[in-house]
Amino acid sequence: MSAQEPDLKAYVSILEQTLATAKEQLIEAHHMISVGMLLAGIVHEINTPIGSIVSNNEVTARSLAILKEQLDKAQADGAPPPPKAAKILDTLINLAAVDKIACERIMSVIRSLKTFVGGKTHEFRKANLNEILQNSLKLARCEFRHRIEVETEFGELPEVECDAQKLGQVFLNLLVNAGQAIPEKGKVTVRSGLEDDSVVISVADTGTGVPPEQRSRIFAPGFTTKPAGVGTGLGLALSKEIVEETHGGSIGFESEVGQGTTFFVRIPVSPPPKAG
Repeated sequence: MSAQEPDLKAYVSILEQTLATAKEQLIEAHHMISVGMLLAGIVHEINTPIGSIVSNNEVTARSLAILKEQLDKAQADGAPPPPKAAKILDTLINLAAVDKIACERIMSVIRSLKTFVGGKTHEFRKANLNEILQNSLKLARCEFRHRIEVETEFGELPEVECDAQKLGQVFLNLLVNAGQAIPEKGKVTVRSGLEDDSVVISVADTGTGVPPEQRSRIFAPGFTTKPAGVGTGLGLALSKEIVEETHGGSIGFESEVGQGTTFFVRIPVSPPPKAG
């Protein structure tokens, strides 16, 4: 009997390691699925300013050619630059300003995407949850387009010991779910604040709400209220895992049919000590 005990402990240890690895792989897979589902919106978000830059570049090239011709003629005639040259310069300056805004918009989306995708190494470090929320919102807006109005009320927060990439996935899941819960036009409200020793994040939508008979299954793996091909049924289950098991926090929701749903995430400022 005693000879079998070490074998049993070793077997249990292997199972625990296998389960932990499977969970990480599942989280990583859903992470990439989330990016894939947002990809069309991200491409649209980037394509619009790129189109503006390309169009402006054509105008800039033509304007520079005309400006050179005007200045060369004036120089040859020994005359001052014509008034048209000044107007062309004003146009070029305005186009450059528009291009700068377009480039900043593209860079903002790319930075948010890089932060969200990150690498495969997850570690706890100090981070500002408002910044993580902002990055998640930039990606979610690619999904929202002009259909969803976004309102934010961010409180002053201390830096939190957390896995920033995983929490970014949680916030993006909640934001995309909120947008998809709104059939046509509506509003998503995101709030953050400090309560006792925890940061509390809320994501509220003006969507259809969750029927009472479905509420007990909201966090169950595989359960989704979305049409086939829209939801994986893993987002909220993995979010619960990340918030509660990884960060020692809590996640819950309130919902009213026809009025909307609000999800609450509570993350302790300092992570709980690891068992063992």
